[in-house]
Amino acid sequence: MAIVPDEPVREQVHEFKLEAAERYGSKAALKSPPHITLHMPFQWRDDREDQLLEVMRSFSFDHYPIELSLDGFDFFPPRVVYVKVDENEALRELQKSLCDHIRRELNVFNATYKDMGFHPHMTIAFRDLKKTLFPQVMEDYSQRNFQTKMTVAGFTLLKNESKQWQEVLYTGYSDR
Repeated sequence: MAIVPDEPVREQVHEFKLEAAERYGSKAALKSPPHITLHMPFQWRDDREDQLLEVMRSFSFDHYPIELSLDGFDFFPPRVVYVKVDENEALRELQKSLCDHIRRELNVFNATYKDMGFHPHMTIAFRDLKKTLFPQVMEDYSQRNFQTKMTVAGFTLLKNESKQWQEVLYTGYSDR
């Protein structure tokens, strides 16, 4: 479950992913739309998908819309490059409320940020980025400037189908 940005942010971040694939050979991030993960992936049987969709639709959040600021690039060494999302209390509340709702309604306990903390970001390169290229990539992206704002009015269920993440359901304050 993730926030998938609207245009033009979606296209801008997608372009960063394409560039990382072309310049540095890191293509894994292209298997999903640009997004900010709210709930880590978990296994769910296809024959129970209707239940999952209904639980998503039943989630309510009183703090929409949320204004987010994206501000440059940062890194999780030794392989991850991402667009930074500025600290935002409403986003943290959304993430915590959604995870609590999923845990309570679906008994999904295995997908939490308990050990890592919630660090909202939009990945542009990761697991297939060669460690030997990472210093060069850090230098490149550290010198770049990217700042924009986006409005969040809901979130999207992403489903892994044939090694690609597909958008299944959007739910929130307003329909797209």
